[in-house]
Amino acid sequence: MGKIIAIANQKGGVGKTTTAINLSSALAFAEARVLVVDMDPQGNATSGLGVSLEEGQPSIYDVLIGRAEAKDSIVPTSVENLFIIPGNINLSAAEIELVTEISRETKLKKALAKVSDEFNLILIDCPPSLGLLTVNSLTAADSVLIPLQCEYYAMEGLGQLLNTIGLIRESLNEELALEGILLTMHNPSNNLSKEVQKQVEEYFSESLFKTIIPRNVKLAEAPSFGQSIIEYDLKSKGAASYIDLAKEMLERIS
Repeated sequence: MGKIIAIANQKGGVGKTTTAINLSSALAFAEARVLVVDMDPQGNATSGLGVSLEEGQPSIYDVLIGRAEAKDSIVPTSVENLFIIPGNINLSAAEIELVTEISRETKLKKALAKVSDEFNLILIDCPPSLGLLTVNSLTAADSVLIPLQCEYYAMEGLGQLLNTIGLIRESLNEELALEGILLTMHNPSNNLSKEVQKQVEEYFSESLFKTIIPRNVKLAEAPSFGQSIIEYDLKSKGAASYIDLAKEMLERIS
């Protein structure tokens, strides 16, 4: 069975979707068979990988409410070995519709169990909240990758997320592990970036990825073309950093 990794942080704009798109692409280029699950109602991982929902094509929303099977919702991307279960604004309704459902927290886990043996890795792009969609994602996952932007208040949000992970372990998924903390939007010439890096290294040295994702214009441009940074500009610093992250992750897994 493929390892399932949730990319989560309740703060928005920290690089979750950027990491889901570009890490999955880098892993696919390394010949891993990868599935991205877009659990964010904004659907940015879907559009960022150049995928648009065709008429009648089921999304992860349809999977969660029991209208479709995961295997029928998988769409290939332009990157060989990389697939996605698309997400869209309908996911906002799922938060409400699932409230009265029995075992509502395990809907995604049960759905992915039927397709996980077809992939080496499954990456779940979580929404910027700690609601039912994120709880479903953490319940389905083997581990959590936390993108942490090198900006003010970063550590404060991290504590809240780690507390939520602890609660999920206690009640829904006792095997949930911390895959690692990934520093994003790092500017080596900025004192604040250096200070955040220093604090994270001090408190979470064992959990911290060695790879650091820099602030990079190309990373910001790539999604508007429906491409990962690997496709858009392989020679950019952003591409190099996500290739390094993919190598580091594959080494950890192996």
